[in-house]
Amino acid sequence: MANTKSAKKAARQAERRTEINKSRRSRLKTFVRKVEEAIAAGEKEAAAVALREAQPEIQRSASKGIIHKNTAARKISRLSQRIKALGAAA
Repeated sequence: MANTKSAKKAARQAERRTEINKSRRSRLKTFVRKVEEAIAAGEKEAAAVALREAQPEIQRSASKGIIHKNTAARKISRLSQRIKALGAAA
């Protein structure tokens, strides 16, 4: 346990940040899952709409430091690639 006043404050702040980051990470996963479910169902239009909604959320997560910016770019790229493949397969 923290002993100094500043260490105690840092522990409190870390606890608060952890809660915020946890909720943001959960929100991010929800948006990505919606896109993946639409892709799995083979619904290209629904998947495209879901990706348009998820994209700003993914980028916001990167700017807030929840995920790395390259990870965000990779996620968006791979999801859009899979949606594009849906159109080619149909």
